[in-house]
Amino acid sequence: MAARRPPVARLNPRRAEICRTAARIIREKGYDATSVNDIARALGMTKAGLYHYISGKEALLFEIMSFGMDQIDAEVVAPIKGVTDPEERLRQLLIRHARIATRAHGAVAQLSDEIRALPPPARRKIQRRMRAYFDLLRDTLGELKAAGRLRDVDLTVAAFTLLGMILWQPRWFQQGGRLTAEQVAVEVSQMALAGLLRPHARARQRSLRLV
Repeated sequence: MAARRPPVARLNPRRAEICRTAARIIREKGYDATSVNDIARALGMTKAGLYHYISGKEALLFEIMSFGMDQIDAEVVAPIKGVTDPEERLRQLLIRHARIATRAHGAVAQLSDEIRALPPPARRKIQRRMRAYFDLLRDTLGELKAAGRLRDVDLTVAAFTLLGMILWQPRWFQQGGRLTAEQVAVEVSQMALAGLLRPHARARQRSLRLV
């Protein structure tokens, strides 16, 4: 079994900078049109210096996507593991994921479509991590449905829709705009829960919070 990647908090800051900068360049130009020289120039490095951190463009794309999943594992999955109430777990998942989706202008979050450019073994590794996260979200919705607290919705459709809301956020969110990233994250979670939870379940939860 391969060793687990380190949590995002332990990643080398220079490597994090490389991932975010490279993601921004790839997002702007497209993966195929981006060269290692482009990324090195944006980082203020030589091409040889960048190769100290990466072995090539495909390896860098894999590192960027792994970095994004590391952030989700460290800042979303790990903190909500001990949350037993599925509604509160779902709320925290949505807020935490939405909060990091816009970080560094959301460049890392917007590269999911470029997974096609990865070699098959690397692609499968990222897909397994994405699937595990999707299953966590879908299973949480399943707990709410089993408890009679979820509207009559398809769990798979609901899970993909929630992820779509979050992953689309960096395309319109303006850093330094009227709302902060935190405010937007809360708005996203409130709208999602209002659309998914049965009205009586929401009313019961509000009354419990007021006690």
